[in-house]
Amino acid sequence: MTGNIAFYCRVLKVSRQGFYNHLEAQKNPWKYESLAAEIYEIIDEDECNDTYGRYRMHKALEIKETVDGEFPHIPCKRTVYRIMERLGIVHTPKRKPNGITKADKKAMKSDDKIKRDFTAERSLEKAVTDITKIQTADGKLYISTIEDCFDNAVLGLSMADNMKAGLCVDTLKSAIMSYPGLRGAIIHSDRGSQVRQEVA
Repeated sequence: MTGNIAFYCRVLKVSRQGFYNHLEAQKNPWKYESLAAEIYEIIDEDECNDTYGRYRMHKALEIKETVDGEFPHIPCKRTVYRIMERLGIVHTPKRKPNGITKADKKAMKSDDKIKRDFTAERSLEKAVTDITKIQTADGKLYISTIEDCFDNAVLGLSMADNMKAGLCVDTLKSAIMSYPGLRGAIIHSDRGSQVRQEVA
């Protein structure tokens, strides 16, 4: 760089010593150069890998270290993020969509008999139910299912162009009709108003 160094430092609001230290540091190789090369290699392995955030990239580096043996030291996730930021490959995660079903706050809460244990030792012991929305060319399609916690088998299914209580009732009826042994089983939901309504 040529010119009045003192003037540049005043404009940039840095000390002259700091400026010269920066120039000296530019001569040294980046200490994460080899790790950056490994990150690029991971991205090139699959077309979907370019969406990796710092957590998945850190995990991929750990796996690569285990497989390859000789591998540069893997820093913490925060440092991996800074490396990716410098390389210009940081992705902002998309905001998760709001759930379709809304909890009925006025209704009396039922006991949580599953307590987040979504496994079962035998079939038709515990099941979970939920509603999924699919956007089609003709409008919205709502699909309600009941799935067995034992093997994730679909026990009951119904579809409609709305998500009223009748959709959940039809799902339960189809499940009982196909699997009579489901009577007496625990069926867990997210306390949505659709599954808590009284239907004649």
